[in-house]
Amino acid sequence: MGAVPYEYFVKYQPDIDAALQDLRQQEFRAGRYNPVIAFPGTITGPKPSPGAQHATIADAIRASGADGTRSILDLDHVSPHPAFLAVSPVDPSQLQQWYGTTQPTRAMVEQNMEFFEDIERGQGIYIVVYKDGRPDEIFFAGYSCD
Repeated sequence: MGAVPYEYFVKYQPDIDAALQDLRQQEFRAGRYNPVIAFPGTITGPKPSPGAQHATIADAIRASGADGTRSILDLDHVSPHPAFLAVSPVDPSQLQQWYGTTQPTRAMVEQNMEFFEDIERGQGIYIVVYKDGRPDEIFFAGYSCD
């Protein structure tokens, strides 16, 4: 089985780690993780919300085994550089190359996801997304461990 990609947009907040932890809690409470939903990151359209089936995120991670949760639950911290089980910022020079700006909009990110080619299994990235010249959202993306 190959690694499974997943992606999320969340409302911007200056503390990236707090945004990550909030997102992890949101997806855990919704039950959008393996083994509750086998491939939660690949669902298009409205996402099901069966509810958490484990007492904690750590319990969900243990239950997912070697496959991982195939979701943002597997990425538990922010790192300044790519690291296993972490999200890291995309280098501004890469943003400039992909989007022609260091302040991409949501539409730009949705239309160009070349960054997936550079993400390793069990790692993730984040991009601050702009609207009207101001930070508006944080985009998180990653690949499962399996």
